[in-house]
Amino acid sequence: MTTTTPPQQRPRSRSLTGPGLVLLTVVVLLGIRLLSPSIGTAGLPDVVQDFLTLAISVVVESLPFVVLGIVLSIVVEVWVPVGALEKVLPQNAFGRRAVISLIGMLFPVCECGNVPLARGLMMRGFTPAEAVTFLVAAPILNPLVIISTAQAFGWSGWILPVRIVGGFVIANLVGWIVAAHRRPADLLLPAFEARCRAAVGAPRGLHRWRQSAAQFGGETATMMPALFVGAGLAAAIQVAVPRSTLVAIGSNPVLSVAAMMLLAMTVSLCSNVDAFFALSFASTFLPGSITAFLIIGPIIDVKMIALLRTTFRVRFLVLLAVVCVLFAGAVGLVMNVLV
Repeated sequence: MTTTTPPQQRPRSRSLTGPGLVLLTVVVLLGIRLLSPSIGTAGLPDVVQDFLTLAISVVVESLPFVVLGIVLSIVVEVWVPVGALEKVLPQNAFGRRAVISLIGMLFPVCECGNVPLARGLMMRGFTPAEAVTFLVAAPILNPLVIISTAQAFGWSGWILPVRIVGGFVIANLVGWIVAAHRRPADLLLPAFEARCRAAVGAPRGLHRWRQSAAQFGGETATMMPALFVGAGLAAAIQVAVPRSTLVAIGSNPVLSVAAMMLLAMTVSLCSNVDAFFALSFASTFLPGSITAFLIIGPIIDVKMIALLRTTFRVRFLVLLAVVCVLFAGAVGLVMNVLV
């Protein structure tokens, strides 16, 4: 009689999971916050203290929305029944993207959280053009952004309506350009494109909780390093570029637009609160400059570029930046002349 030796159990992986990474991030940030008074008396240069404060602020401001976006992407990809979203959308490609650009009104998530949500749409089977349309529109058209902009500016200077209409137009313009690409999937990173193909054909139903946990861990591990890198770059740029230099040119119709767009791309504010930050410049900058700031910031800033790089190739980031800068700049110049 022969006895079989049971196979050796593989040691469990001790790598940090998605929830563990989020928890560790929160603990580290809270620790730095609590120790910041001691750090300040430890003789660190002011520029280093400013860098740490700005970087931590960007992460703390963005982290809840990134996690919320990951959770929503899991709901869309794993839990919403197949065909439930698709059947309420128009069949016409242009009309379909137009409706998708308005879906952001249902999600109070800023630009950071919309990156994982757009990833979830593509893994569900939406085209890159449709996901990009949502990605660009949602940070401007979501309800919290509209309410905060209305609270900050009301209807004065046409800033609120132009921001809303401008967000809708630029989202559909970018979506149309991506759809016109000979192979839109070439704009995605190969690894993510492969994930999308695998996810579209994957069975659902029996192990949704397991799929949700795995998806949360994978998306968190992808997004968190990009968030930290983006926050660090945004803080470094803010420390290096004196804000007084930007404010000094605020009364020039052309230079003020360029200055405010540059400011929007460097400070990396959450779109839910950027209107109140822009309000502090309303007395020195023209309305068109403020509007350009409010349009370009939620789409292209240093933090957002780092997050987008987890999904898209560099050629798409260049395309997005050029189109959005030209559009926001044109809107700002026209407003400065007419308003």
